[in-house]
Amino acid sequence: MSSVFHRIPNRNLPIAVKGDGMYIFDKDGKQYIDGYAGGACVSCLGHSQESVIEAVREQIGKFAFFHSAMFTSEPLEELGSILTTDAPEGLSRVFFTNSGSEAVETAIMMALQYFVEIGQPKRKKVIARRNSYHGGGLTNLSLGYQIARRAPFEEVLQSVFHISPCYEYRGRLNDETSEQYGLRVANELEQAILGLGPETVMAFVAETVTGTTNGTTPAVPGYFKRVREICDKYGVLLVLDEVFCGLGRTGTLHACEQDGVAPDFLTFAKGIAAGYQPIGATLVNQKVYDAIVAGSGTYKGGYTYAGHATACAAAIAVQKILRGPGFLDQVKVTGKLMSDRLNDRFGQHPHVGDIRGRGMMMTVELVEDRDTKAPFAASNTLSARVFQNARARGLITHALSGTVDGYIGDHVVVCPPLIATGENLDTIVGLLGEAIDAAVLEVRPKAA
Repeated sequence: MSSVFHRIPNRNLPIAVKGDGMYIFDKDGKQYIDGYAGGACVSCLGHSQESVIEAVREQIGKFAFFHSAMFTSEPLEELGSILTTDAPEGLSRVFFTNSGSEAVETAIMMALQYFVEIGQPKRKKVIARRNSYHGGGLTNLSLGYQIARRAPFEEVLQSVFHISPCYEYRGRLNDETSEQYGLRVANELEQAILGLGPETVMAFVAETVTGTTNGTTPAVPGYFKRVREICDKYGVLLVLDEVFCGLGRTGTLHACEQDGVAPDFLTFAKGIAAGYQPIGATLVNQKVYDAIVAGSGTYKGGYTYAGHATACAAAIAVQKILRGPGFLDQVKVTGKLMSDRLNDRFGQHPHVGDIRGRGMMMTVELVEDRDTKAPFAASNTLSARVFQNARARGLITHALSGTVDGYIGDHVVVCPPLIATGENLDTIVGLLGEAIDAAVLEVRPKAA
């Protein structure tokens, strides 16, 4: 019997013992193809990149860790230079964390301290979006709107005002163009700022392309440009969370490049070291850095293991691959191929309402009725059934419920390692099709 307090204690987990490229092997010798990049869209380079493994070995041979408030290190300085050299405009400083949750929390804490330093301490309010996820800590759960996770902690969560997501499949009206819809939901931000009082609003937080909560949903054209305009108009800081979608996953280094905007804070984690070491980071606008340095002179947050030398060494090796000749160009090609494969398999599926995403992160949203977009009842536990059927067939994927409003709706996220080949994608999509069909038959036997 295990002594571990697993996140899902009643789930019978296989024991992983080996990773090789696109595959994971369990203790019994069963092979699983990785359709979800390490189980959390982390392992963007697969599971056996020797150059990254060697970088970790080499750094541990020198020294593994020393607190970054006592010493800086060559890996820490080199990684900082890499990440800021090609960052979006204005993001000239980077603060390291151990995870995406910490990266987002750092952005919020820095934003609050920034306004204290410049003499605007009334700016404490944060606006975020429904159908969002920004990490597992209390600050993060307050920002996000994953209802099932928030529920036990509602009484201690911070007060955050939430506006509509940019979720075209379910939000756009029949008489609206995509652009008109985007402007309408973006303008909710201005309405919220005016309602709360512009002098009290500190930041707006959004995922550039959503992660798992409602399934890799990119904003429609023009949405984030309007958001940026509104933030600038009222002096509100823009925090873009790219923990899930950043560092090559969408086909460009930063997802916001494709939306034509630069935020005041940009957070990432999963793709920074590809799972070979835990590390996250927050890119920070120079004006924020300057205000803190000229004011109190010390950022009041921070974490013991932030800037861990071994984690930085792993991240350097990963970032060199991501930024290597032709790598991101190939991600764009593979992303198009994955979209085509999913649309070929599910485009006319009677229980698939939407296929969406960007680059190498795609979602298949499941519905009971395509015409009405009616989701399956939550009592059917369809997502759990898809997950179980996929794993039984040797496919690692991620199926979630609560897509529509936090309670109902099901979707499957497909985001394999960026090294996936066309053959790998054929296998992933084929097995996923079998898993979805089997799960639907379990809840709707007449569908046969």
